[in-house]
Amino acid sequence: MQQYQFEKIFSQMEKEFGKIQRGDEDFHTMMIYPIESNLLKTYRRYPASNTRRLLEAIALVLFDIRSKYTGESFDLSNFRNEDNARLEHAILMAFDPFTNEELRSQIADRYDLTDAKTLHDFYEEPVICLLRIKESVDDWIRRMGSNGYFEFAEQYIGPNVIGDQMTYSYLEDADE
Repeated sequence: MQQYQFEKIFSQMEKEFGKIQRGDEDFHTMMIYPIESNLLKTYRRYPASNTRRLLEAIALVLFDIRSKYTGESFDLSNFRNEDNARLEHAILMAFDPFTNEELRSQIADRYDLTDAKTLHDFYEEPVICLLRIKESVDDWIRRMGSNGYFEFAEQYIGPNVIGDQMTYSYLEDADE
């Protein structure tokens, strides 16, 4: 896979899932906050897993998600490294039942995790939140430099992010 194809995942997933409009982020806090707090915890522990590596990690996660509901496999070995893999794991711990066993045990009786459509629908909220976080990362890089996102996150949510245990989001079905 070429760099262009790797980076194209953002526009492909936005076309497929849509995106969060600016100003509507509050409606998605239950997903965004666990992702961002896991990222900040990881960055604090491993500063080399910085804002630049975060852009790569988001793309890796989007490929991870796509492979789960399509069955496709992607050779991402040229793009994955220790620094972005830590961030990739932190993101996935926030919502992915294949990464987070505790979450899986809580939802196993509610979702058929072998069904492609169920998985597609399950990942809709995380995908649109990741695309919004990616926009934020791009914006903070422009405003504050190469590590702008984590500098901003530390100021904005840092005081509320304590410990180093990964958190996750468990969203109830809207019709319940």
